Amino acid sequence: MFSHYLLFNGNCAEALEAYKNAFGGQITEMQKYGDMPPNPNFPIKDEQKNYVLHAKFNWEGTELMCADSSLNSEAGSNMYVSVTLKDAAPVQKAWDILKEGGEIYMDLAPSFFASAHGSLRDKFGVNWMFTALK
Repeated sequence: MFSHYLLFNGNCAEALEAYKNAFGGQITEMQKYGDMPPNPNFPIKDEQKNYVLHAKFNWEGTELMCADSSLNSEAGSNMYVSVTLKDAAPVQKAWDILKEGGEIYMDLAPSFFASAHGSLRDKFGVNWMFTALK
């Protein structure tokens, strides 16, 4: 499944409420940084515990996913094409092809919510987020 993934600088929940009011859609999922299991490789500051880790907004059959970035996202480069599949093999294949000549933001690796997850910018300047579900 292809979807859009937007990154915000601490105001994702506020943006989702504005989108909900503007379009009449529904926020169908929202997890906060504070809900995440502790990870020494990803320390959470107290002021970030209410940041949105992952959210989904649905409107007229279209899904938009978003989160607050732990780093400041620059306006205009804060959108990703998200690829989410059940099978890890096609995710790995696409990852291996698109990482060539690109920049890896987060290595494709197991996480607490998926068998593999990672993000990169391809050599064409497009940001990609890959997830293979458990």
